[in-house]
Order: sequence, then C-alpha cells, then structure tokens
Amino acid sequence: MLKRILLSLLLLVVLLLGWAQLLGSGVLGESWGSEPVVSGPRPQAVVATSTGEKPGIMFGDLHSHTSLSLDAYVFGTDLVKGGGVVTPADACDFARYCSALDFWSINDHAENLTPRAWADTLASIRDCNDNAGDSSNPDMVSFVGWEWSNSEKDDVASHYGHKNVIFRSWDEGQVPSRPIAASPASPITRVPSIVVGAMNLVEDVSTVANLGYYLDEFQSSPVCPDGVHATELSDDCREVALTPQSLYRKLDEWGFDSLVIPHGLAWGTTNPLTGDFKAQMDQHEQRYQKLLEVYSGHGNSERFEDFQRTAVDDAGEAYCPPATENFTPCCQQAGKIARDRCKVSDTNSCDEQVASAVSQFLQKGFPRGRKVLDNTTPEDWEGCGQLQNSFQPSSAYVPRQSAQYNLALGFDKSGQAKRAKMGMIGSSDGHQARPGSSYKESNRLLYTDHKDTGGENIGMGFLKPDKESGGFYYTGGLVGVHAQGRDRDSIWKGLNNRNVYATSGGRMLVWFDLLNGPGGETPMGSEVYLHETPRFKIRALGEFEQLPGCPDYAVAALGEDRIQSLCGGECYRPGGDVRRAITRIEVVRIRPQVTPDEKIAPLIEDNWRVFDCPADGGGCEVEFEDTDYEVGGRSTLYYARVIQETESLIVGDPFGCEYNEAGECIKRNYCIGENAKPDNNCLSEAEPRAWTSPIFVEFGR
Repeated sequence: MLKRILLSLLLLVVLLLGWAQLLGSGVLGESWGSEPVVSGPRPQAVVATSTGEKPGIMFGDLHSHTSLSLDAYVFGTDLVKGGGVVTPADACDFARYCSALDFWSINDHAENLTPRAWADTLASIRDCNDNAGDSSNPDMVSFVGWEWSNSEKDDVASHYGHKNVIFRSWDEGQVPSRPIAASPASPITRVPSIVVGAMNLVEDVSTVANLGYYLDEFQSSPVCPDGVHATELSDDCREVALTPQSLYRKLDEWGFDSLVIPHGLAWGTTNPLTGDFKAQMDQHEQRYQKLLEVYSGHGNSERFEDFQRTAVDDAGEAYCPPATENFTPCCQQAGKIARDRCKVSDTNSCDEQVASAVSQFLQKGFPRGRKVLDNTTPEDWEGCGQLQNSFQPSSAYVPRQSAQYNLALGFDKSGQAKRAKMGMIGSSDGHQARPGSSYKESNRLLYTDHKDTGGENIGMGFLKPDKESGGFYYTGGLVGVHAQGRDRDSIWKGLNNRNVYATSGGRMLVWFDLLNGPGGETPMGSEVYLHETPRFKIRALGEFEQLPGCPDYAVAALGEDRIQSLCGGECYRPGGDVRRAITRIEVVRIRPQVTPDEKIAPLIEDNWRVFDCPADGGGCEVEFEDTDYEVGGRSTLYYARVIQETESLIVGDPFGCEYNEAGECIKRNYCIGENAKPDNNCLSEAEPRAWTSPIFVEFGR
C-alpha cells in the first residue's frame, strides 16, 4: 500500500513538472526586466544638490538583488517568505521614491544570469536613468553591475569570496555584453527538474512554471570557450572567470571603467571559518579593489578579534582553545553543557563525559558539533561561536577576513610585500529589490533578508529556523560619497578616489581630513607621503529625524496601493532640521606589517582615541594629532567611527539579550522561531554608526 502511494506521488510530481514546463511563459520566461519605470524624477525641490559643504555628500546603495538572483526568486515564494517576484524596475522605483537615494546599483548573481536576462537588466537600468531628468543634475544615478560569487567554501586556498562588479557607464557599447561569473553555474541552477516540479505540491503553479522555464533557459545557454578575447566572444554564451586575476584580465579586455568591491568577507555562513585574507592577497589588484563593503544587511565585518574556534598543538593534535572576552568556542560550551548535565545526574564519570563532548565537538566542528549533545536549544549554547559585544556582527564571524585585519596585512602568503588599501562602504545586499531600505526600522520581513516567519511558511522547515544564525539579518547600510555634483561622473570620481564612508543605514554627514598633507587639507580615502606629525580633523552631524508615512510626491507618483506594496507604507521622510545626536567619535589606528611574520593584533589599536560629543544634536567636531608617527617611522593608517545616540533597531542586538543587574546577558531571544512572527520586528537598542575610509599616511619617499 505504501509503495503504491509513493508511486502515485511520484507520478503526480512528474505530471506537475511537465505542466510547469509547458506553462513557463511568465515573469522569468519573458523579457520583463525592461518594463517601464512608473514615473519621472523626484521634484527638484526635494533633490538636494549640496549639504551646505563643498563637495556635497550623496548617499547610495551599491548592492541590490532582484528575482533574477535565483536565491532571491526562491525566497520570494510563498513556500519560504512570500513577496513574489521583484524586478530591476521595482528596485528603481524603490530607490527613487521609497528610500530617496542619490544613486544605487543592480548586482544580481552572475552565476544565475542568462544572456537574455542580462540584456533585460541593461535595458531596465537605461530606462531608470532616462527617467532621472537632467543628466547633469539627475534626481538619481543608477549604476549597472553584477555579483561575482565564488562558492568554494570548503577549500580555503581557492575561496575568494563574493565581489560586486560595478561599471561607470550603462550606455550601449560602454558596458560588457555579458556578465562574468565565478563558476559555470550556481548550486541552485543544478537543481533536478523533478525537485522543481515537486514545488507545485505547495506553491503556486505559475511561480514554479517560471522557475522551471528559466532554469531550462539557463542550462541551454552554453559556457563561453576559454582562451578567446572577451570582446570576440558570442553574446549568447555565459562567461566564466574562476579566479579574481582571471576576472581582472577579462575586465581589462573590455577596457571599461569598473570597480570590484569585496563584501561579506567575515561571514562564516558563506566563507570558510578558518579563512584568512592573506591567502588571497596574491589575487588582490589595487586598481580594481579600491573599496570594501564593511557593513550590510548581513552584518558588520569591521573588527579583528584574535580568537580561534579550534587550535592545533605542536604534535598536530586538535584541542579546544580558551574563550576570550568577546568569543567563546563552542567546544568549550559543549564541555560546560556536559558538566552541568552530569552534575544533575550525580555521575562519577563527569570528567570523562566532558572530555568526550569536547572531543566529539572538535571532530565535527562548528556548527555540526552541536549535534553531539541531544535535546539542546540555542539558549543552551549561550552565544558560543558568535562574536559578542559588537555592533550587529556578521554571523559565525571569520576574524582573519575582517576589514581591520585586511588593512593591517603587509604581505601575501608567499612573503611578498603587498597591501590592500581599500576605502569602506556600506550597502544593503537586499534580495527584494529594495535598495536603501534602512531609512526606517519598521518592517522586518520587507526591509531585511529575514526568512523566518515564525513557522507560518512551510518551507522554513528546510531552512532550519531553530539555528540562531537565521536571526543575524539587519536593514543594511549605505555609502556616503563626497562628490562635486549629482551626476554620474562626479559620483564615480568620489567612489574611485575612495572619498567615501560607510553607515549602518542612517544618513549621517561625516568629514575626515588630514590637515597638513603635502598639498594642504586632504580628505578621507587619500594616500599621502609625510615625515612630520600628521594632524587630523573630524566633523559629523547626525541623521534627520523621520516623519511617518511617505511624502506627497512619492504618493502622487506611485499611488497608494504601490506605496503600500513596494514601500511598506513608509518612505524616507525627514522632518525639518532636527537631527539625532552624535555621542562620540572613535579613532582607529593601524600600523601595517613591516615583516611577514609580524603579529597582526598589536598593530590594530581599535580605540586609539575616543572623543565625547555634545548631546544637543548640533554635531561634533574634533582635532587630534599622532606624535608617535614621526618617532616610529612607519606607515600608518587612520579611520574614524562616528557613533550616534542609541535607538531601537531591527535586531539591534542579534542575541536579544536580557541582562541582570551586573549587565550580564542571562537570556537570549534570537529573532527565530516563535520570536519571528511577522508582526514582531525584533527591535532592540543599539548605536547606529558610520565608518570613514582610512587616510593612508606613508612614511617614505
């Protein structure tokens, strides 16, 4: 009887699969990316051409996905999160009217894009720019690009992470005719047809039909042959570059102005937990990798914390390293859980049970090692394996790929002198076509990549919502660019010169300058040669307070229904001249390695200088100098963190801590499972912030 039922279900799946393939003519099966943008530019009255300072500060998001990224398509199904298909045109409208950005970029996964989908993306971005008004003073600039996603997570030596490729121009003939992927196909494009068809059992048939159609289109698009110049390849093939150096060579062949921006380096969810940026320093190319996305909706990758998850002794045997102030290895916590349990059972073999739990955990590693102990909950593990006491950290943090560690390196893995001098930006990395969604902390499922709906979606069973890593999602960041104008070339110049800073989502105004540079006052991102004591100045203003709802021009352009469906009923809407207070400014000093074996941790002075600021909301201005520089005689870089007053943020604290009188976290309420119902925004207190790009002061020449 059971066999007959299984055979019947299999037949049903096959029939549904065939039906899906026949019906595949919907959103992903048509030329949909170039659908017209709803309306023209924002009124000039609301487009600020300057902040009152020269140059002005423009805010943007250089990392946005639509349903052409197939992970985003799947996440948008009712099976997982809901929300449906979203297009580049949706992203354009959201950036223009909901988040009111000055610029943004499309960055769907190149490993998912067919030649037709790329052509549609280009057409949509051109439409978006055509509707921006005067090109010398547009309401918004829309850049085009893709994400190059290396996914060799289990092979540290060949893992190069994820990088956004962005082009200065979107004009025909000024941008590659095909994206360049990191592999011939992503795992999702290899899903067997029968699995796609099975989705019909729980999902709308047209949704599955479109996915099946697109996967068939992808699989029928050939990979470009090796050894052929990029400009001589057919527009109908899919181009692949397995390493960053191969990617740069192909970009050189195209010859167009472009930037390659690494991101998510410290995410343990997509990177080897033992990853070390030194392993890919030989692949670093400064002329392309000028910027680093230090903060996004997937967390903060700034800080270097010198911890290990497991360690190896001189004999090559693995052992469990001790905890640090901000990190507890889960092998330590496994021993603690085992000891607490055997104390209750009053067994004489307690030490043996503890040793066994630690040993088994070491064999399996994080996070699989948690299965060595039965019937545990995330709370039992007390935040182990995660970076704690840090602002919105990335999940399963990889410290030797953090921004501070990367900036402190002076040599590649072969011992050759090499540095990565990157400016710091923030962006969203949102997968719902909603660039710049950090303007209000009001709609967790719409404004973040959270996929946990508290058990209301059947597909979440496959995504394991009981794991706390599913709660480490935030609204995302922004990049602030110092630019002489609002036009494409002015914004690109600021990006290319590293005259940029990252924010955790707020539009704080920040200036960081070297006062006594060889040519006079020199802005953040600059590289100068100096022998005397460097003197610096930092100025900062908090972001504007927000009014509820959306401005009239946005409602008039989109209509009430689309304001609700696209913007969630809320838009960027500053209320007058009231700004939030800047509470303090923290200066970080890093003196990069001068020998290959020099330890990294002592080179990074995280709170080298700290300045308290007035609480009146009028901003903050400080000056300081480094009298050690001239005496030390070594190159040094400096950057600032600007800290804004505390407010409630979506997952402000990913642990959702409850504290005792001593300030210790005694209970963790991760934004997962029952805590993640759609009406719960998981708000908690945190301090929004901005990170300036470093000023690189070189001692020599």
